[in-house]
Amino acid sequence: MRPFRLLTTLATVGALLAAVVTTPAHATISGAGATNTATTVTYRFSYTGTPQYLRTYVDTDRNLSTGYAQGGIGADYLVENGNLYQHTGTGWSWTLLKAVTFTNTGGVAQWTVNRSDLGEAATPGDADLVFQAEAPLETSTKYTQMYTGGTGGVTYTPSTDNFANPERGLYHHTGDCDKADFSQATLENYRTTQGISLVMCVFYLADYKNGPIAQTALDHLQQQINIVRAAGLKMVLRFAYTTSTTGDDTSKDRVLQHLDQLAPYLTAGQDVIAVVQAGLIGAWGEWYYTQNFGNAGTISSTDWANRKAVTDKLLSVVPSSRMIQLRTPKFKRTMYSTTAVQPSDAYNGSALSRIGHHNDCFLASPDDFGTYENTSVEYPYLQADTTYVAMGGETCGTNPPRSQCPTATTELAQFHWSFLNTDYEPNVLNSWNTGGCLADITKNLGYRFRLESGTYPATAARGGSLPISFTVHNDGYATPFNPRSLELVLRNTSTGSTYKLPLTADPRRWTAGTSTTVDQTVTVPAGVPAGSYDLLLNLPDPLLSTRPEYSIRLANQGTWDAATGMNSLLHTLTVS
Repeated sequence: MRPFRLLTTLATVGALLAAVVTTPAHATISGAGATNTATTVTYRFSYTGTPQYLRTYVDTDRNLSTGYAQGGIGADYLVENGNLYQHTGTGWSWTLLKAVTFTNTGGVAQWTVNRSDLGEAATPGDADLVFQAEAPLETSTKYTQMYTGGTGGVTYTPSTDNFANPERGLYHHTGDCDKADFSQATLENYRTTQGISLVMCVFYLADYKNGPIAQTALDHLQQQINIVRAAGLKMVLRFAYTTSTTGDDTSKDRVLQHLDQLAPYLTAGQDVIAVVQAGLIGAWGEWYYTQNFGNAGTISSTDWANRKAVTDKLLSVVPSSRMIQLRTPKFKRTMYSTTAVQPSDAYNGSALSRIGHHNDCFLASPDDFGTYENTSVEYPYLQADTTYVAMGGETCGTNPPRSQCPTATTELAQFHWSFLNTDYEPNVLNSWNTGGCLADITKNLGYRFRLESGTYPATAARGGSLPISFTVHNDGYATPFNPRSLELVLRNTSTGSTYKLPLTADPRRWTAGTSTTVDQTVTVPAGVPAGSYDLLLNLPDPLLSTRPEYSIRLANQGTWDAATGMNSLLHTLTVS
């Protein structure tokens, strides 16, 4: 089989060729892949054992009828150990071209070859590869390499439009949720004409401080959840007992009993609950004026224990897919840890990874009306913590120059704000409008994903590999804080049939202000009919995957398909 090996008889040649063609793929070859620069290609795979020969077959024209038939490709070139060969004539007929860069250490074989030596000076789009080790003879399945910067490349145009996206942006808070019924038509108008996808629901339990929550109140909560779902929005949910600065809330034990009653409604409504604010304690559920948990900042060790008992209980009844928020950084730092969530612990379901923050007096004073106790410590903590947990809130009073645009935009970005009340405080919001920053704040709250570029093959085979690569920039202040699916979608250009291929990247890790490249090779399902397919990117809500309103729209021109909630990658693939 080796190109320069002396083949003594035709029988030997025939036997060797048969072995090449018929030997099945073997699991000892793994990690096969290929990359390129403008002038070189690099092939690589891992193997077990001690093979004498390591090979990569290269089909540069992706034509099975030309070159040497091997593993479903027509190889035009072959690299074996340290040499490059070109197929000439018919059958097993190779011409030595030159030595190439080759390394073979630690069970990993790697070659680097000049693209010009493969006849690729004109930047073609792709090539088919088969990897092989011998002896024993092990052959990989076909691998399709897509060249970056080749004909499969797409550059995307940014959009400056404001539009609704799930679980981010300005939100409306127009009344107490236990009294003022949501209107489906009004909520839909928020989404379709204002680009607003969130509403606040502060549900007061004032009538139930001394007994269980009445079924009528629970039914009303369910009704509110149902209306939000029907309208295609999500809610920021908080429960509280009083609006009075006398702090006439209720006891810890009563709160815990009420949370048990609320648990099934939280579970049933988790699909349209963006986040749950801790609430429950004190006036407006903000934990300051309270008759039962340490009033006006005077908090004993018993009070802290009772506050933590409520928080722990809330974490237990809120579905694990959702976060809660505490009113000040001090609360989380005192009850749980002074260390911010680390990247390795983000989204792991722990209490630390599920507790975010809300600031309901943003910029109103040097310490945001008691939100901060020591900014020299709490600012760096909050900046790190909110990289991975939910942050939002509202303004509550003018305080120039701190409440004006320069500080507002700096701190919204620094603390990774995802949502902000558009109804309060109007003087602060008007100052941002006249100051010229409100439009940018509106667009940049939360995540704002924008495709920069992508490279995709022109063709793929049913049951074969489909390598894709695209780069996304996050122009927003934050990332999605709830789970988010990611799918490559093949949509037949004739029939409209779609085939969804899951991707492993996590959009919650597409950090604010940075670009992220997703490189993945997926397998085209064997049952996909041959034909032409548009490639699309889908970021659906795992709990609402059939509702396009809940899929993420990318900030690009000419890519959004509102009917499906998918984003066109502006590339067509031929499946054979």
